[in-house]
Amino acid sequence: MAPRTVLLTVANLLIPVAILVFATGFFPYKPFMPGLAEYEEIGFSESLGKNWQSPPDAPFDKVVFMVVDALRSDFVYGEDSGMSFVQSLIRDGTALPFTAHATSPTITMPRVKAITTGSIPSFVDVILNFAESDTTSTLATQDTWLAQIKAKDFETGKGKLVMYGDDTWLKLFPDVFERADGTSSFFVSNVDLDVQDFTEVDNNVTRHVPNELLNSDWNAMIMHYLGLDHIGHKAGPKSPNMVPKQVEMDGIVRDIYSAIENEEHLANTLFVLCGDHGMNDGGNHGGSSPGETSPALVFMSPKLTKITKLADRQSPVKPKNEGEFEYYRMVEQSDIAPTLAGLLGFPVPQNNLGVFLEDFLGFWDAPLDRAQLLYRNAKQMKKIVAAKYTNLKFHESLPRGNVASECVGGTDVTDGQKLACLWQNVIASVMDDKDDSTYFYEFMHTAQETMSSTASNYNLPRLFMGTGLALLICVLSFFTLPSFQPVTLAGVYFSLSLVLYAILMFASSYVEEEHNFWYWTTSGWFMCLFFSNMRKEWYNNWIFHPAIMALAIHRVVRRWNQTGQKYAGADDIVNSGIFHGRNSIILWALIGATYMDITIRLARHVARSIATFDAEQKARKNVEIHSTDQNRMFGTIAVIPLCGTAVIFKLAFTAKDAPELTSGLSTSLMAKVETLELVGLARMVFGGLLLSGCWITFAEWIRSNKRKKRGAQGNGDLAVTLFDLTTLFLLTQTKAQNIPLYFLFRLQYFFLSLLTLTPTAATLTTLLLSQTTFFALGNSNAISSIDLSNAYNGISGYNIVAVGALVFLSNWAGPLYWSLAGLLLLGQHGQPQRHINTQELHVADWVAREREWLNELARKEDKGREVRKGTREWSRHVAVLTFWTGVMLVGVMGACTALRQHLFIWTVFSPKFLFAMAWGIAWQAGVTVGIGGLVWWVGSW
Repeated sequence: MAPRTVLLTVANLLIPVAILVFATGFFPYKPFMPGLAEYEEIGFSESLGKNWQSPPDAPFDKVVFMVVDALRSDFVYGEDSGMSFVQSLIRDGTALPFTAHATSPTITMPRVKAITTGSIPSFVDVILNFAESDTTSTLATQDTWLAQIKAKDFETGKGKLVMYGDDTWLKLFPDVFERADGTSSFFVSNVDLDVQDFTEVDNNVTRHVPNELLNSDWNAMIMHYLGLDHIGHKAGPKSPNMVPKQVEMDGIVRDIYSAIENEEHLANTLFVLCGDHGMNDGGNHGGSSPGETSPALVFMSPKLTKITKLADRQSPVKPKNEGEFEYYRMVEQSDIAPTLAGLLGFPVPQNNLGVFLEDFLGFWDAPLDRAQLLYRNAKQMKKIVAAKYTNLKFHESLPRGNVASECVGGTDVTDGQKLACLWQNVIASVMDDKDDSTYFYEFMHTAQETMSSTASNYNLPRLFMGTGLALLICVLSFFTLPSFQPVTLAGVYFSLSLVLYAILMFASSYVEEEHNFWYWTTSGWFMCLFFSNMRKEWYNNWIFHPAIMALAIHRVVRRWNQTGQKYAGADDIVNSGIFHGRNSIILWALIGATYMDITIRLARHVARSIATFDAEQKARKNVEIHSTDQNRMFGTIAVIPLCGTAVIFKLAFTAKDAPELTSGLSTSLMAKVETLELVGLARMVFGGLLLSGCWITFAEWIRSNKRKKRGAQGNGDLAVTLFDLTTLFLLTQTKAQNIPLYFLFRLQYFFLSLLTLTPTAATLTTLLLSQTTFFALGNSNAISSIDLSNAYNGISGYNIVAVGALVFLSNWAGPLYWSLAGLLLLGQHGQPQRHINTQELHVADWVAREREWLNELARKEDKGREVRKGTREWSRHVAVLTFWTGVMLVGVMGACTALRQHLFIWTVFSPKFLFAMAWGIAWQAGVTVGIGGLVWWVGSW
């Protein structure tokens, strides 16, 4: 094996190693205090009396905790909300509304952890959230309000809990529930999107509610509804299914609240309705936009009239700021845990950073009860603060009246010193027996803000080791790069782009708007291609120059979907209305043109394979076999069912996923299409693609053997075939409104193939268009941009491998397309015979074929040299992309390490590192080396 090949192999093997090492240092499991909290002696008996030691009586002994996934605040409180009954309870004073701030990452597992423990979860839960079978994220050994209820001695014995809905709760709390029925939070089957996805998934929860409301043996009933979140992922918050779903949830709230009012055993039941997170304008979540971080939180009970006399009872209301989602008072989602602890009478969980909500203090008339409740919450938080700032003293006693002067004066102190001072104020307030909660809340809110913003427990040696390995990847791949002599335009442009990209990774705003870098870099490269490929015949018609045409198409592509953060809601082609309503016929005309193009190309490939087995042509020895008119006819007949099924699947899927995109089509046609089973259609498409690929590969293998006997060289037909089959697969995995982009990609490829591209230029073009199309399809560096709508095509049961693969392929469809298209551009370098469409030569032109055969014999002795040249071009292509991956990892890892204390470390840089993981492992190893290597190899047959 050549030294260059060894270096390149080692460099690629180090990519996942470097990423894994860095990830374990950047996303460590946070340490926590094991065991359950217990009521402790809190002192001050001499000054405050023995009653101070007994926990105050709790106003409730049961809780119904109803989570509606992605329940954004405006879905409950807004004027367009379908939850009229909840709004009536707010007006009556029997419901207390809040907007609960959910910190990033806004996905289910970390949000459930925050709600139940009161702590700030680790960002690594983003990854674990996608692993349906993961059990390492369990909260079995951590203190939560569920564990406290289970351990509490009620009048009926130890606490019992029941749960129905999202099985994330079952994974987090194994062996906790007396009765449970879980539903997969990720399985969004497209058997019937309207019925199973949006309704049946919630009916599986609701069917248990009537019986459980009649049972008196439980102390906590948890429900987690998924339908509203699924609607958001499928069609966004403005979907026509959204308000009906809100009405359905409102009806369930009505039934439960009526039971609380009428059933004696539910008289002391607290009813909590909340969202685990919200959603953005696209219906997704995971990021830090206002819509994603602003779920609703409502406490309901007839008893609440005691404390809501002065509350704002107006409902519906407008948000405090236009375009935002803050309704009523904003609280932290972690505040739920200590609030439930006080209302149900159990100790605050040990790892809690939440604050008891002041609105509920009115349940206790005695000032000492209120003070004790807040003191126990503050003391629990003080333990976490003291564990963080071990060099400071947090005393449990203080001379009476001694309030720390530095806290009052606001002198310049560290966060730890400020908290130590505020704690002294708490002690002083208790000893002075003041009926004033000011000092308690000042300490707790400051501790909450400080500890929540404190950097993770980074493992710096691993961060440096991971970054060092990424640097080693750069060094190893650098020595495998093509020679820089002579200096080429592509080499200079590539180097400048790399340096600029690595620098921009240290700016949070540029990371959020990374698409602009690739859009402008690609535009600049097309202009470079224009000037470097300018010939005399183009002087008068320069506007039709292939590079200019590619640039013009690029301008349309970048306007197709608006992405990023700053202008996420700005106008784009997809959302301009041109494809909606009656205008949807325009969209489907473009989709039809795209499918027609791929059908014609696949028909030629199948015709060529049929010609391989044509008896008449097989009888002609030593002659390249070509397609006849009959072969082409049979090829078309064979391909139409496959492509037709693909179109029908996409039509049926869109009708249920985004009906506004099909409303301009025939009503009778859509009525028939909507009755079709999507899983079966998708499987037919995938099966047809697999069979077609196997058949054509077998035919090309036979042709290859015949060419070898003649000493002829392959012309890359199988590589083109696999590219076209992959394109049809990618169309199946792409949203309907983005399918016309592939027709534009095809035109771009055509114009680029007319240019004279060096191997480095072809590779650079591949890199630029891979990155550009990733963003052009609507993706960004925010987790909320990950599209799950096509992740379950053809799947009737959750399979982490299959779903994970489809998630990647559907979100990285553009880069995969250009990775393969780039190989075809690379393959045409120095081999003009690959431009000859031999399928179009007439069969009767026997003389021309004989001449071609003689020319092939004349080139026989050059075959070995050509093979070695092709291998060298491929290895250099991989070397350039490996070097790019190494530089990308160094930039991202360096930024995450240097800016680990940055305000946006978890909202900007951490998501970027997760995407860098996907680019480094799945794209570089899986696509560039894996799939790309396979296509390049078969292209030499």
